[in-house]
Amino acid sequence: MPKALTIQRSTVPSTERTNYTNRLKAMRSHYAAANCRFWVFEESSLPGAFIEFTEADDEQTLTTAHASAPHKTLDPSRVYLEVQL
Repeated sequence: MPKALTIQRSTVPSTERTNYTNRLKAMRSHYAAANCRFWVFEESSLPGAFIEFTEADDEQTLTTAHASAPHKTLDPSRVYLEVQL
């Protein structure tokens, strides 16, 4: 079964960075407990522009984890499935 991935972009003002990183820590803990992997990257040339990736071994695990997340993903229905090459 292919891995499943969701992507979310966020732009965070510098005044909200601490709140955002605290939210990310809670999300990381939630997704780890739900058997998902969670990564966050910040654009090197645009501080405050973030992209969040959430990955699971299957779509159902990912969908279930998003449904119970402490902070909602903007569009959790946009799931990308790994292409087998």
